[in-house]
Amino acid sequence: MDAFYASVEQRDDPSLRGRPVVVAWRGARSVVCAASYEARKFGVRSAMPAVRAERLCPDAVFVAPDFTRYRAASQQTRDIFRRHTDLVEPLSLDEAYLDVTENKLGLPSATKVAQTIRAQIRDELKLTASAGVAPNKFLAKIASDWRKPDGLFVIQPHEVDALLAPLPVARIPGVGKVMNRKLAEIGVETIAQLRGRTAEDLEERFGKYGRRLHELAHGVDDHPVNPNQLVQSISAEDTFEKDLPLAELDVAIRRLAEKTWNASRKTQRVGRTVVLKLKTSDFRIMTRSHTPPAPPSSLDELTRIALTLRDRAEPEPLYRLVGVGLSNFQEPESEEQAALFW
Repeated sequence: MDAFYASVEQRDDPSLRGRPVVVAWRGARSVVCAASYEARKFGVRSAMPAVRAERLCPDAVFVAPDFTRYRAASQQTRDIFRRHTDLVEPLSLDEAYLDVTENKLGLPSATKVAQTIRAQIRDELKLTASAGVAPNKFLAKIASDWRKPDGLFVIQPHEVDALLAPLPVARIPGVGKVMNRKLAEIGVETIAQLRGRTAEDLEERFGKYGRRLHELAHGVDDHPVNPNQLVQSISAEDTFEKDLPLAELDVAIRRLAEKTWNASRKTQRVGRTVVLKLKTSDFRIMTRSHTPPAPPSSLDELTRIALTLRDRAEPEPLYRLVGVGLSNFQEPESEEQAALFW
């Protein structure tokens, strides 16, 4: 979906159409959730501090996020997807992989399916989507970004090598700033240069991910579209209006533990590990975790463990953010175990 949250706001409020819209709460600690393409022309991007977005685009219209409406629009989009295939793997509210090797309407090609889906989203939801059509998930993701907004890009099998070669390695999933720097240190900045390294060399340097890098550099991705993605972690976090000492985080930890606990009740799997995330005033991130013998069976237990983890953190710094999460999700061990959660 194109600038999804901002596009929903512009659709629902005609006065916002054609104007630079920034979806964010105002405040010194707020970050941008989404920016319309009119705002992006000024350099405004998601995850940017809201105060910086305001400096870059003084005429921007700031709109507080409304995730209830965004989730509703997301569900309507997925309903359209499922008219064509049941093999839908959501990545977030505004993005998904679809396997249309066989499609329900019998359309003659994946390209025709993508064209039809985009038209249905436009006609029924009054929103726009960009699509990438390719032989696998990695290539489809690259293609989907190629002609945004409101674009369609198709990568045919015989085009893969030539298309990938000049791209920067940062276009490969998992290559963030740290990995990008490590690759640059060995003279690898483009996918063509990455292809010059053997799988054995890359694996020796970067472990299993090195072999994965070698595969993706050659356009190889055998991961299937998985419509039944299992929950791996659930968390909630909050950035404070002003930095706080460790001793004053109790209220926030209790509130976030409740959010995480309520969210975890929506899955039948259970989280075994409690995680506390802290960000200091100088932006250092630290985490503390604990895996009890049995999964937390109540909000009170989750909260107690999270508060205990707080006591294991450094007392001196001031903190700007705290988060509480559950991870290491597994199936209940037995019917008796499952009964604890319902």
